[in-house]
Amino acid sequence: MTFRAEVRAWLRDNLTGEFAEARGLGGPGREHEAFDLRLAWERRLAAAGWTCLGWSQEHGGRGAGIADQVAFHEEYALARAPARVNHIGENLLGPTIIAFGTGEQRERFLPPIVAVRELWCQGYSEPGAGSDLAAVRTRAELDGDRWRITGQKVWTSLAVEADWCFALCRTEPGSTRHHGLSYLLVPMRQDGVEVRPIVQLTGTSEFNEVFFDDAVTGAADIVGAPGDGWRIAMATLGFERGVATLGQQVGFRRELEAVIEAARRTGAIDDPLLRDRLVRSWIGLRVMRLNAIRTMEGAPGAGSSISKLVWGVWHRELGELAVDVLGAAGMIADGPPYELSDAQRLYLFSRADTIYAGSNEIQRGIIAERVLGLPREARP
Repeated sequence: MTFRAEVRAWLRDNLTGEFAEARGLGGPGREHEAFDLRLAWERRLAAAGWTCLGWSQEHGGRGAGIADQVAFHEEYALARAPARVNHIGENLLGPTIIAFGTGEQRERFLPPIVAVRELWCQGYSEPGAGSDLAAVRTRAELDGDRWRITGQKVWTSLAVEADWCFALCRTEPGSTRHHGLSYLLVPMRQDGVEVRPIVQLTGTSEFNEVFFDDAVTGAADIVGAPGDGWRIAMATLGFERGVATLGQQVGFRRELEAVIEAARRTGAIDDPLLRDRLVRSWIGLRVMRLNAIRTMEGAPGAGSSISKLVWGVWHRELGELAVDVLGAAGMIADGPPYELSDAQRLYLFSRADTIYAGSNEIQRGIIAERVLGLPREARP
């Protein structure tokens, strides 16, 4: 049996019973859906060895190659299995610990990620330090055998459910920009941490504010050396844009197919301008896949910024197209309780796609400087 067939068969046999009810649930803009059931599902994945596929066996994974990882993520999306709840730990923090952590950190933090016993969130953005991440002001001071952390993070995905946060903090007083930052691992379940959900345009609250008020973590819970946080934080962002994006694109394809079907149903497909946009979206999705595969084999780097820029713009435009093909009907709710339709949710949430995980402006700057070799933009 090929690996892809093995994945398909396992999903068919296990997406049954209560888990069958979770099909298609979760994901951006819908993380509130059946979270506990999706967590139980992911732990079933872990028990069967389907988490952290690309990690080496030494670190608890399968050591699967790129082709097998792509097959898994595509089959997972095609089966409409529920959106993963452990993405941040498995795809961001775990690879970072493997690449830059100590042996003790790997032993402590990797097994709970593989088993989905501990969930993670990312503490990067702050008020005034979003796209300009180097303006981070959250500070951490070493006090004996622990760090004391004070400051605020914002747009922290899934912070309510997270057990730990990897936070970029300023640890050298008087430092500026990329200097003096450190990458700390901070437990979320403590008195010094407060999480406040942010109500989004969609009415849901998967983003949060996180306040650190003399929160603490162990002196050893720093990845890399003090002051080396910027380099490690950028590596984490590179890992974020890895092989899982191929599964994401299966979801994009499903959304596009729904938009095309709506255009046929409403007659909008007969409008030459809308038909042209549908064709361009279809072509764009295929270009996106080819570009992702082309860059998959290399180490994370500036090339990942191209992928983020491409899919962020494409998905935002798909959201606009989704409501345009519905015409005036796309602007109103069907009736009580006035929940958003799939097209309306797609339109509203995809406004954020060109901002989170690195705004378009930042991605274009990285591409200009690191890919095209253009002069650095003047900075204050």
